[in-house]
Amino acid sequence: MGRVTAAVERRERQLRRRALDNAMLREYHRRYREGLWRYMLGGSVATMITAPVVYSLLLPFVVLDGWVSAFEAICFRAWRIRRVKRRDYIAIDRHRLSYLNGLEKANCMYCSYVNGLLAYVREVAARTEEHWCPIRHARRVRGAHSHYAGFAAYGDAAGYRTAIPSLRARARR
Repeated sequence: MGRVTAAVERRERQLRRRALDNAMLREYHRRYREGLWRYMLGGSVATMITAPVVYSLLLPFVVLDGWVSAFEAICFRAWRIRRVKRRDYIAIDRHRLSYLNGLEKANCMYCSYVNGLLAYVREVAARTEEHWCPIRHARRVRGAHSHYAGFAAYGDAAGYRTAIPSLRARARR
């Protein structure tokens, strides 16, 4: 399975490189770009009405980004927890694709930022939870983060006290 994944990743890297470096391919992509007015007029009324609601969240997300980044910078240093690299979570690159019009590029930048930001925030929260309260819940939770499986079982007092030092040491690595 590992060789297949590596081959797929190599192929995707080649496509990305070709898409950005090859002038003929860029020109080919431009033929598939839909004009801005045609794109807007072809969209649904519901999309046009809800777009301001979607974009109204940009300011709260930027504030969240700043606040969580400050929290992580201050608290993780104090607790000696391994820092989270934002660039591993936030990738803004789709706007360079020539088959997207200006509005599609803006939408892609927005979605890339917001989804990457939320993944970054989730990782900061997961590492914080691993440090402060590494206990699984009494009931199943959907979409638990990657650190959750290593937490102490709910109601296992001895296991919790025994696991705390190793969990905190793991967060520092």
